[in-house]
Amino acid sequence: MKDSNWDLDLRAGLTGESKVADLLSLDTVEVKTDRRWHETGNLYIETECYYQASQSWEPSGIRVSKATHWAFVLEDSVLIVPTHRLKEVVWESARPITCNIPPNPSRGYLITPAVLLEHVKNAREREIAEHDALENW
Repeated sequence: MKDSNWDLDLRAGLTGESKVADLLSLDTVEVKTDRRWHETGNLYIETECYYQASQSWEPSGIRVSKATHWAFVLEDSVLIVPTHRLKEVVWESARPITCNIPPNPSRGYLITPAVLLEHVKNAREREIAEHDALENW
């Protein structure tokens, strides 16, 4: 008969519950509702906007956000990621696009939720490996 990992499962469950509680109490979350993501499979991350008043492109979106996290509302689910991770994946993997919707066109990047989640997973694995390497040094 296999031994139960109930105590380990309980500890992991409590850690998970604590993490969700922390996320729900974040002060600075930029919330985005992309109404077309289910059609395109992409999330749009704005970086510049054309302002009619100044007649120029100016930084916007993720380039000016002070939020520590970004939340993407995806139908009945929400994907929350640290802003620094989102910036990393936009820089490394996203596809540039111009969104020509009057009166304020914008520029930004497209990324799929799957690519974003894979980046977060890989970044965390790298951090753990680096920590372990320092501990073993």
